[in-house]
Amino acid sequence: MGFFSVMRITLFSLSIAFSLIGLGLNAYFISLTVPYFYFIFSALGVATAALTLLTVPVMLIIDFVRRGAFTSMIVFELSWLFVLAILWVATAGEAIYTYNFYYPEGCVYDDPTINAYCMELQTVEAFAFLNFFIFLGYTCTLLVCSIIATTRGNSVWTYSVKESTFFAQKSWPAQQQAPPAQFTGAPAQFTGAPATGYTGTPVSQPQQLGTYSTHSGTPAHSPQTQPQQFQPVYSGHQQGIPV
Repeated sequence: MGFFSVMRITLFSLSIAFSLIGLGLNAYFISLTVPYFYFIFSALGVATAALTLLTVPVMLIIDFVRRGAFTSMIVFELSWLFVLAILWVATAGEAIYTYNFYYPEGCVYDDPTINAYCMELQTVEAFAFLNFFIFLGYTCTLLVCSIIATTRGNSVWTYSVKESTFFAQKSWPAQQQAPPAQFTGAPAQFTGAPATGYTGTPVSQPQQLGTYSTHSGTPAHSPQTQPQQFQPVYSGHQQGIPV
């Protein structure tokens, strides 16, 4: 169990104790005035103390016996405890207004009963402010720690305080990259000659005996070949037709 979890249990336990005291004092003021009227601070104090006593112990108990419940999520705690802080400061504000209206000079009356009411009203103010400071301080601290954890790569908004690591750096998985292929051979330099290791012989193109001109229709003599010379063969006999 980390330091933040211990602080959470301690602050919630104090808020429960202060809520019990506030519930008793506000219920006492209601019992004194309810046949004729009631003070706003006393009615608001009873409602706020009842909400605190019905929700905060449940949040602690469920966090111990079950994991993953929505009442243990950080986002739920931030929202609900901020609402309780607003209700408690409203109760304190109404108590201050009532005190300034009925006791503008303080608890300086000769009647001990009136002085007792004055001091009890001051007690209501004190415990309402104490609960307000507890919930507001816890909410602000939890919000700052959650933002720090988010910037470090740990999204803790849907986790409980007991399971969260606010200041741990998230280790990102290393990306698997294939090593680049190693080229061991050196590129052959172009020198106008075939590359080293070439053992074949060039294949000679067949000589063309002749090409035909498209204009004259007679075969054009290739400079590489000579036309055949047909010469008569002399056999010793006269050729031709005798006269």
